[in-house]
Parts: sequence; C-alpha cells; structure tokens
Amino acid sequence: MIEATDTNLQLARERARQAGLPFVALHSHPGSADPVHPVDFMAARMLSEGVCRQFRILPVAYSEGVLTIATAEPFDELARSVAPALTGKAVRWVIATAEEIADAIDGVFRGSEPPLSGATGTVAEHPRARDEELQEQLREELPADGPPARLRLGELLVMRGIVTQEQIELRLAEQARTGERLGELLVHDGLVEEQQLLDVVADQLELPRVDLSGLDPQALPLEQIPEPVSRLLRVVPIGIDERTLYLATPDLLDEHALATLREHTDRELRIFLAEPNAIDELLARAHREAYSNTATLELLERYPEECANRVLSGAQRTVMITMALVFIAALVVFPLGTLITVIAISTVWYMLASLYKLKLTYSALGHEYEVDITDEDLAALDERDLPVYSILVPLYKEAEVVPRLIDGIDGLDYPRTKLDVRLLCEEDDAETINAIRALGLPPHYKLVIVPESMPKTKPKACNYGLLQAEGEIVVIYDAEDRPDPDQLKKAVLAFQKADPRVTCVQAKLNYFNQDQNLLTRWFSAEYSLWFDLLLPGLDAEKAPIPLGGTSNHFITERLVMLAGWDPFNVTEDADLGIRLHKAGYQTAIIDSTTLEEANSHLPNWIRQRSRWIKGYIQTWLVHMRHPLRLLRQLGPRGFLSFQLMVGGSFVVFLLNPIFWFLTTVFFLTEVGVIQQLFPSFIFYLAATELFIGNFVFLYVNLAGLMERGYFELIKYALLTPVYWGLMSIGAWKGLIQLFTNPFYWEKTEHGLDSTAGPSLQGH
Repeated sequence: MIEATDTNLQLARERARQAGLPFVALHSHPGSADPVHPVDFMAARMLSEGVCRQFRILPVAYSEGVLTIATAEPFDELARSVAPALTGKAVRWVIATAEEIADAIDGVFRGSEPPLSGATGTVAEHPRARDEELQEQLREELPADGPPARLRLGELLVMRGIVTQEQIELRLAEQARTGERLGELLVHDGLVEEQQLLDVVADQLELPRVDLSGLDPQALPLEQIPEPVSRLLRVVPIGIDERTLYLATPDLLDEHALATLREHTDRELRIFLAEPNAIDELLARAHREAYSNTATLELLERYPEECANRVLSGAQRTVMITMALVFIAALVVFPLGTLITVIAISTVWYMLASLYKLKLTYSALGHEYEVDITDEDLAALDERDLPVYSILVPLYKEAEVVPRLIDGIDGLDYPRTKLDVRLLCEEDDAETINAIRALGLPPHYKLVIVPESMPKTKPKACNYGLLQAEGEIVVIYDAEDRPDPDQLKKAVLAFQKADPRVTCVQAKLNYFNQDQNLLTRWFSAEYSLWFDLLLPGLDAEKAPIPLGGTSNHFITERLVMLAGWDPFNVTEDADLGIRLHKAGYQTAIIDSTTLEEANSHLPNWIRQRSRWIKGYIQTWLVHMRHPLRLLRQLGPRGFLSFQLMVGGSFVVFLLNPIFWFLTTVFFLTEVGVIQQLFPSFIFYLAATELFIGNFVFLYVNLAGLMERGYFELIKYALLTPVYWGLMSIGAWKGLIQLFTNPFYWEKTEHGLDSTAGPSLQGH
C-alpha cells in the first residue's frame, strides 16, 4: 500500500477546497481526521482500468442512480466529461490523492484489464496502441513509482508517425488564438484524415468505433430516441438489448445531453464514435420522408395564412370576382367615367410610388444607417468567442461553378472549424453531386441531397439544409457569390451591436461582371440603387425590408421559430423579410458587399425577372389576405411602405406598357377618345407624373451609382427607360405564369461570364 505524504494530502485538500468538492481518504491514515471512503469493487469496474489510470479517476460507490467517482485532478474537464459519457450515470465527484487512487486501482484490477465489450457486425473496435515499440517508449518516459501520465491527442499522433512535432506545435499556437480543437485543425489542414483522427481519439478514450455507411436505417431502433432529439444532439441509435441502448455520436456526450437522453430511455447508454457527416447522412436517410415533409410543409402547418401554397384565398377570390363584375357593369353603364376613374387611381398610385422611392433615397444619402463596423472592431474580435456559422448554398445544375464557389468560401476570414457549409443539391442533379464529391472537400463542407418532391424550389432546399444546420447564425449564398472576406465577422459584430430585436443582417449585393454588356450595366445600376439606397432608406424608416436573395444572415433559432422560408413562394427572400417584421423582429444593413454574376443573356434575364415579379405578387397577395390585421401588425407607415415597395414594384411595371401605348397612339393619331380619357385634371396629373416619375427614376439610379462609386456607369443609366420596358415584359410574363404555373421556379443559368472577376480582398 502506498502512503500519501503529508504534502500530497495538503495539496489534495487544497484542490478540493478550490473546486468546492469533498475530500476523502480511500484508506485510513494515522492521526488523520479525514473521512475514509471504502471502495465498492462493483462500482469501480463501471470504468475500465485503462480509463481509470489514464484520467486518474476511480468509481468508489454507486447508489440510487448516482456514481461517486474519486479524482486527483478536479479541473480536468475532459476527465469530467468522459466518466458520465462512458457510464451513462449521473456522477458525484470527490477528491482523493493521486497515490491513493493509483493504489486503489491496483487493488481493484490486480494488474488485469478486462476487454472492451461492444456490438458486433459493422462495429470496428480499436484497442489502445499496444505495439511493443510504443509500450517501451511509454515505460521509459513514465516514472516507475507513479501512475502513468495521460497521453494527449497530439502526443499520440506524433508517436504513431501521423504528424510531426513541429506540425503539432504550429496548430497548438493556432488553437491558442482561435480556441479551435487540435484534431479539427489538423483535419482541416489536410494533415490527418478524419477517420485517422477518430481512430486515435477512440483509442485515447477507450471507446469503440462504428462504420455507419453500411447500416440499414430500417433495422435500427430509431424509435427509442425522438427524431428532433437525435438531430439536436447528433446521436443515432444503432443497437439495443434488454439493458443497453447503443448510440453513435461524433464526440463525448456532456451531462446535459445525457440527461436529455435519459428522459426518453431507462436503458444504460453505450457510446460508439462515428464521423459527424456520417451521422448526418444516416439521419437524413433514416428520416428522409419526414425531413422532406418538414422542409415543404412546416410553414403551411404552423402558419397556414402566411404560406403561398394557394394563389388566392377564398375571401380574395370572392373580392376579386366581385370587383371584376362591378367593373364590367360600370364599364357597360358608364364606360368613359369608369375608365377615367381607373386611370386616375393608377396615376396617383404611380406618383406615390415614385415619391416614396425619392424619399427613401434622400433618407439614405449622406447618412450612415448601416450598423457601423470599424476596422478596430474587427481587429479586437477574439476568434475564440466566435459562434459556429452555417452557410447554406442551394445548387441546381451548376457543376461548372462549384470550384469557383469553393474558392469564394475558402476565402472567408473565419475559423474553418467553426464553419458548417451545407451544399444543397437536388436528388436528380447527379452532375453537380459528382462534381462536389470529386473535390474531396474538408469536413466542414457537407453535401446535402434534397429528396425529389414538389415544389422544387430554392426555399424548400434551404429549409431542408436548415434542419441539420449547426450554426448559431446561418447565411444564404448563391452558387456564383463572392462575399467580402470579412463579411461573417462583420455580421457577428452587427448582431452584438444592434438592437436585440435584430434577427437578420442583410449585406449589400452587386455584380462582378458589370462591364460585360449593356444589360449587365443596367442590372448593376439597379442593384446599386436597391442595396445602397432603398434598403438603407427602409432601415432608416424602420419599415419592412424585402430581403435580397442572398447574403442575408439570420439568428438560426429565430429563423426556425418562424418556420424558415416559404417553399411555395418564388421570392422567398422578400416574403421572409415581411414575416420577420410582422413578428416584431428587425433587419439591419451592413456595409459589406457580395458580388454576384449579373445576367448577361436577355432570355435568361427575362426568366429571372418574371420569377421575381411573380414572387412579389405572391408576397403581396399572401400578406393582404387580412388587410386590417396587416395594418395592425405593421402600423400605418409600415403598411403604406409595404404597399408602395412590394405592391408598387410590380404595379408600376404592369402599368407602364399601357400608358406608353396610350401616349404613343395619341401622338401618332390624336384620336379623340384618348383625349376624353384624360380630362384636364387627369391630364395635368399624368403630365406631372410623366415628368416627376421619369426624373425620380433616373435620379435615384444615378444616385445609387454615385453612392457605390460606379461613375463609369452613369452614362448608361441615362438609357434605363429601355431597361424599364424589359422589366415590363418580365412583369407581364410573371403575372400570367402566376395563374398558369404558380410554383414553377424559372432556373437562372449561371457561369455565363467567362472572366474570373475582380478580387474581393479589400473591397
């Protein structure tokens, strides 16, 4: 029996005092008043000898579901997480000296170590390294009379020749700076394969490994743990017997996770290690139909009045049919008066939309309404405190742009082990799926295959990716996006500095191929206006903000509470911005830009524009199902803003061809009936609108380009009336398609620009 020295006893008592834990003696000492805690041999064998020696711990008693464990190192967090994970018990910790724990381990195990027990079949158990050379090296390095020192992960990797000591030291320095885990740093740097790392960790913790790739989900006891719990904790049941439930998990389970699992099973829990992505894939295969239904129907089931699954509600259909009948009757009885009234209402609406955009532009010009993030703020950011960030990238038929996409994401200044990049591919898109697999991407990239179902839309794919997203914050990027390198950090700081109600941070969008042709120049002018002036102006007015389709950063928890995106709405971004505002949340704009590829081919541009207009009409119809309720939710100013920004965005472009046609016919023929449609007061109003409207739209386009600094595009903005004509073509196409094929997603072809585009560094 090894006696603890007085000095060691004093040190152990001091550790107990600092940790706030009781100190016990495992055998009596002459003249000592310390309580003696006898060792229960049955309890002691709840942990293997290797684990006990490695972590200097020993179970000493078990009563009423609580396992008492003696430790010599109360501040060893890994040891304190290993014990409950391996035993599946609630743990009470006590302090004893290292000498007494080592002596008690000898007494319990008598130098023997029972083999690990585990499941059979696909389970691959990896014993601790026992090769003679390693064991000899261990014996030489460890003191003969003391307990063996616990080998750290880096030491094991070096001793097995997987990495060098220099590589470990470099990653340890990075670990101190970023707070990232050593193993993950090595994997993301390509120095260690994920399976290699898992093998070493399994050996270190004396845990078995399991290969999930060949498991049949139908044969697994998945019903033992509810699917939401499995997804939240990232565990999957892989086996069961009368006493034990076997779980695959990528890491040790903490006490909170164990307590959650115990709410659903009274069996003992046995842990098997598996790769995180393999667990996600198995859960996705096992719950394929449930995940697909959730992605498609969550919003419809929880908030049916907020979903665009039908074009018109029953009440809207009744109102519109009634209005159509009244209009026809009035047209028959009072044809001229009816048409004059319609023209007057349209002209007033047109003028209000023009003046409102002018007001928003004035509000934004010269004012900083974005959340102010300085270089000093970025420099002071401690990377150890950064949250996990999920990036959702919906892809469809875009194999050619995948390498460029990966380059853009790799260029983000954010710790890689805190990134959760989910590449969302439709099941029938084998070309893009194979292109991603061929790249051999590091583990923070996850290929997510969205099951075939209708509607096949971007928002449904995003909802599917959101189901397993790990990040506290989630952002959407499109395949061709090139965000500023510091955009994620700016978004984190924006959430910290902004009003607590801010749930979405919208970055600005523009184009890297603006000089490709006249269409891309007009497109860039439009985006400069929208994201540099109108959205900041809406932010200043505290009005609802129709989001852009990409680079919107969300607090994940709140996005999930809102049921994500509407899979039936083909401008899900604008719709979600309105729903955020209705729920009492806010959107903030940050001065960070994501460059996209502007459509350079007219037919492709028309398809995209018609989808946008169709989605804006959908959004207006959905939120106008209950106008009085919407007025209460948004307030009078917000309600008016919604009418002019969302409603005005499609009404103006639908009206333009009609007024252009009447004007052209009048000047060419001077037909009297057109004069009758514009009596004096209507004529002066329309003439004023012709001047004000054209001036406003030209002015705000020029202002947007000047605000962005694109002075070379100003001369092309003078030709934007032609661009408005193209918008009207898209608007009428979208309106017709709303009633013929409402949920059809007009695919925008990317990769039409052959240039690499400018670097975003320092943009």
